[in-house]
Amino acid sequence: MEREEATDVTETQVDESDGQISVIMQVYKGAEFRPQSLPPLVERMHRGEILEVIVVDDGSTDGSKQMAETIGAKVLSSGGRLGPGGARNQAANSALGDILWFVDADVVVHSDAARRLGIGFDVEQVVAVFGSYDGSPPARNFFSQYKNLVHHYYHNRAKDEAHTFWSGCGAVRRAAFLNCGGFDVERYQYPSIEDIELGHRMIKAGGRIRLLRDVQCTHLKVWRFWNLIHTEIFRRAIPWSRLIVTSGKGIPNDLNVGVAEQARAVLAGILFLAILAYLAGYISSSLVLFSGLVVLVANRDIAAFFNRRGGFLFALCAVLFHQIYYLYSASAFAWVLFEQNSLNIFRSKSSLANSLIGSLD
Repeated sequence: MEREEATDVTETQVDESDGQISVIMQVYKGAEFRPQSLPPLVERMHRGEILEVIVVDDGSTDGSKQMAETIGAKVLSSGGRLGPGGARNQAANSALGDILWFVDADVVVHSDAARRLGIGFDVEQVVAVFGSYDGSPPARNFFSQYKNLVHHYYHNRAKDEAHTFWSGCGAVRRAAFLNCGGFDVERYQYPSIEDIELGHRMIKAGGRIRLLRDVQCTHLKVWRFWNLIHTEIFRRAIPWSRLIVTSGKGIPNDLNVGVAEQARAVLAGILFLAILAYLAGYISSSLVLFSGLVVLVANRDIAAFFNRRGGFLFALCAVLFHQIYYLYSASAFAWVLFEQNSLNIFRSKSSLANSLIGSLD
C-alpha cells in the first residue's frame, strides 16, 4: 500500500506531556513466555516507571488474555487475527501515554530499560528509539544461540543514529506514530519488516531514530532450522530487499547491510563457487582452502565474539552457518533486483504498445 505523505513528525513534540510510557504487547501464541515477559512490566507500572501495560489479544486460545487480566494489564481484543502491526495500531489509538513502547511477547526487558529508554528521547527531534537482545539467550540449542547472538552483535556495533526501527523492544512518540499512519497493515499482514518500513517513513518525515545499546532485553524464542530459514528469507530478506530497491535510497551503511557486510557476502559467494568448482574438478583444494582462509579473516571479529560466548566449536559452526546467511541474503537481494527489472521492462513494453495503439487510432 502506498502510504500518504506524512507531515513533519517533529512538529507535535513541543505539546507532549512528560514522557509517560504506554507498553504495548500483542499476544497470539506462546503462553509459556507470558509468565516471564508480562509480570516485570506490570511491576514497573505499579512502581510508576510506566503508565500502563496494554495487551492486545490477537485471537489467542492459550489463556494469555486471562493471565494478562489477572496480573493487572489492560487487555484489548483485536476481534480476530490482525497480526502484530494491526494489533499495535489498535492499541496505539487507545493508549494514554505519549510514548508507545512496543515489546514482543517473548521478550523480557531488563530492569533499567524503561528509565534508559525515556532518557533516549531527550535528544532533539528524536521520535523513536530501540534497544537490542542481550548476549545471554536462555534457549541453548545452536540456532537460538546463533540467531540471538547475531542480533546482539550487530546492534551493539551499529551507529547511534539509526536508519531503521525495531519493534521487538522499541518505543516511538505516539504523535509521530499516528502522524505517519502507524504500521502498514496492508503490505505486512504477517510478522515481517513492518517496523523497518515504519522507521523509513518516520525518517522521511523529518524524525530521528536512535539505537540505545543499554536498553536490552532477553529473547525467549526457541529457533529451529526451518523456521529460522523461512523467517529470514521470506519474512525478512525479500521484503527488506524490496523496500531498499523501491525506496531509491540505496543500501544504508549500517547494521547487517553495511558496506563491509556486503563485501563479506561477496566473499561467501566466492567460497561457495570455489567449493562447487572443486567438486566439479575444475580447481584444486588449495584454492578452496585459500578462499576459506580469506573468509575467516574477513569474519574474525564476529568469530571472536562467538568464541567468547560459546567456545571454539560453537564459533566454528556459527561462522560457517553465517556464510549461509550471507548467501541467502544476497540471493534474496539479487532476486528482488531481477524482479524489479523484469517489472520495469514489462511496464516499458506495455507503455510502448499502448502508444503504438494510440497512434493507430
